[in-house]
Formats: sequence, C-alpha cells, structure tokens
Amino acid sequence: MKKLIYITFTMMLFFTFACEDLVDDINDNPNKLAIEEIDPSLFLKGAMLADVQVQLGHLNRISNMWSGQLVGFQSLYKALYEYNFTAAESEATWEIGYQGALNQLRFIQEVTTDDPIYQGISKVVEAHVMGTLASIFGDIPYTEATQEDIQDPKFDDQAQVFAELQSLLDEAITNLENVEGNPQLEPDIFYGGNPELWIESAWTLKARYYLLTKQYGEAFNAAQNGISTPENSMRYIPVDDNNPDNKNLIFKLLNGARTGDIGTGNSFVMQLLDSGSVNSRNHAKTNEEARKAYLTIEESNASLVGYGGRLEPMPLITYAENQLILAESAARTQGLNEGLDYLNGLRNALEQGEVFEQLSDTLNLLYEPFVAADFASGGIENPDGIAANRAFLREVIEERYISGFGQYIPFNDARRLRKSDQDIAIPIPLNIGSASSFPERFVYANTELNSNSNAPDPAPDIYEVTPVNQ
Repeated sequence: MKKLIYITFTMMLFFTFACEDLVDDINDNPNKLAIEEIDPSLFLKGAMLADVQVQLGHLNRISNMWSGQLVGFQSLYKALYEYNFTAAESEATWEIGYQGALNQLRFIQEVTTDDPIYQGISKVVEAHVMGTLASIFGDIPYTEATQEDIQDPKFDDQAQVFAELQSLLDEAITNLENVEGNPQLEPDIFYGGNPELWIESAWTLKARYYLLTKQYGEAFNAAQNGISTPENSMRYIPVDDNNPDNKNLIFKLLNGARTGDIGTGNSFVMQLLDSGSVNSRNHAKTNEEARKAYLTIEESNASLVGYGGRLEPMPLITYAENQLILAESAARTQGLNEGLDYLNGLRNALEQGEVFEQLSDTLNLLYEPFVAADFASGGIENPDGIAANRAFLREVIEERYISGFGQYIPFNDARRLRKSDQDIAIPIPLNIGSASSFPERFVYANTELNSNSNAPDPAPDIYEVTPVNQ
C-alpha cells in the first residue's frame, strides 16, 4: 500500500462528478498536480463520493445477495450469488477506500488543523469508510496505513480498529461541537456543513460499531445522541442533471451493462414482505404491501421510482438504524418494556410515510404500535412460545433486516448473531444446496496481498469468521 502524494486532474473530476468505478485508470494520466497546491475543500466531495462507493457499491451488492436480499440471475452476479468469489472482486472497493477516501481525508486533516468543521466531517467520513472495511474484511491496515515512511503497513486487529474509530469519532464530535454557527459547506454532499447533523450521525456510527462488537450497553448510550428524525438521516442524494454517473447506483447498474443480472426476485426479504408467502411477516398490525413495492428491484430494467429509482436517495446512516439500535440494546440490557418505545417510534415514522415513499395510494401500509402482550407466548409476535424478550429481539432483528435493505446491516447482523443468537437471527437460506456454510467476510484485494509483506499468508477465504464474530 502506497500513500498518494499527487492526484491527477482526471481523478479529481472523476471524484467530483462520478460515483461508480472510481479508480479506473487511476495512474494513467501523467499530468499531475502537487497535492499541497490544491484547496482541501476540493478533496471533501471526492472523499465523500468514495465513501458512497464503499458503502453502496459492488461489494455491498454481493453482501445483499449473500444475506437474502438480492438475487444474481446471470453472468458475473449469478456466480457471485453462488459464492464464487475471488480477490479480484475486492480490488475497486479496497483502492477506493484507501486511495479515494482515507488518503484524501488524512490530507484534509493535516492542512485544516484550525478548522473544526473540516476536522469533524473528515473524521466522521474516515470512521464510516474504515469501519465498513473492518467489518467486511476483518483485520485491516489502519494505524500505519498513510504513513509515508511505512511501505508495508501492519494489519491491525479488527477489534482494535473499531476501538480506534471510537476514539476518532469522539474527536470528531468535539470538533463539531466547537463549530460556530451553521456554516454552508458546498462540497459537503451529505449535510451541507450542518454540524448538528454530523454530530448525530457520528453518535449513530459509534452505536453501530458498539453493536458490531456486542458492547450493547455502550451502543445504547451512544444511540441516545444519534439521528433523531428520519429527515436527519445521512443519504447519498443523486443529482437531476444530464450526467448518468450522478444517479442512484442501482439505477445506473441496471441502466447499463448489468440489465437482467441482479434484482430482488423471490429473495428472502421479498418473501418476508409478501402477504401470500409462508414466510410473511404481515399480520393484523403490520401490512408491508407498500414497502414491498418500494423495495422491489426488477432485474429486467432500470426503474424511475422506488429504492432503485433514478433520483432516489440511498441510505447510509439512518434514523431507522438508530431507533433499532436503541430497541435492541435496551431490550438486551434493561428488558422488553424499555426497548418497546423505540421500536414503536420507528413504526410510527413508517406509518406516517417518513421512512420510505409510498409509490401509490392504493398500496396498503400499516404499522400499528406493539404492546408487551404481543410478545408474550401465543401473542401476535410469538406464536411459537419463546421467551417474551427473545420474541421482541427477533422482531427488532427482522425490522433491522427490512429497514437495512441495500446496506451492510443484514450481512453484519447475520454474522453477528449466527453463533450467539441463532434463535433470533433471520433464517436466511443458502443460495446453493452444495454449500455447507454462509460467507463470513470478503477476501482481501490481490493488490494488497501481492504488495504488502504484512498481509496474511495464507489469506483467509470467505468462510473464515472474522475476530469480532467468533
């Protein structure tokens, strides 16, 4: 891994206007500009777009297939759907994460030491990117990743990376709390420089990582300060212009060479939402017809509406995630009644149409509040008579599975719960009958394996459990 000291005009324009294939021909243009001569604000939008690609790009779609949300119908995505994964698939995400995001964010931090808004935002984005890479790869280079005098950075333990990111987020929150006023920051494509919204997202991100490491008390405390309303959620918002790269990433994928390759089909998430399925989660208090329509992704064509619609915002860190962290962590540490209000808070937002777009008034939408009796043995959410608190947690995890559609949440939860909480985990079916287990991680990029003497040898395959999930 080498630190980028220069950046090309071509790459800068690519980061500014595109969201997919961000590292194509990254080293091909010889017309380079010294990085120290560039206004750091120009790096912020590029780093954020790189973050979008890490969160919502190629590996994310694979994780969605492996967690029962998408189906690969043909070509490359069919092979990946059936767990045929090679290190080549990780190349783009790895380079985007380190070169497109981390190096640029560290540069911003180096040259804006007296500017708390740039310090705070860049640290939150760094934590977002690196936490995702740690969650899907396991041990990764972090503490030594951008040091100029270290050519082969060590691979930090996965749990240690999360601990480092918790400290980084604490710094970010302090920086953002010291911002005066409400600065307008044009390169900030998520929040426009609003420090209060960045602070909320930082707290939710802290809660996310505490949840991933099963520190449920800490997760509850962090989420208390997290994203407080649906409109405060962090999203990637496509641009209504003539540039096809600035559109919803699912739309862009299906509007191009991957038409027919990937969609929701009869995936497990669609079965849960379908009132006619034996796996349906619909009942007298819940009607998912409208959400099923919104989340449906037809593989045969790019849609103008719904989750994969041309201009549909794509979730990154959300109110729904924060509410469900509160619900789960409260139930685990305090009890069912303490978690119930948080789940019902989200259900109220769903009922009011604040979480997803109801594509037609004719589509049914119902999310009545639950009461504790619904989770008692024989209740509407406990027909099999398990302990009431476990029934409640099972519903929370199921809601996380639905609300986390298109993100890494379902993949992370499946791995987090598989060993310790199988009774409340989503019963995702294996994609091929010959497989004996589910994928647990992504394989490191070939470029890193071949160039870094500290890379694991042999490298773990997709079935090796990451440290925090053992």
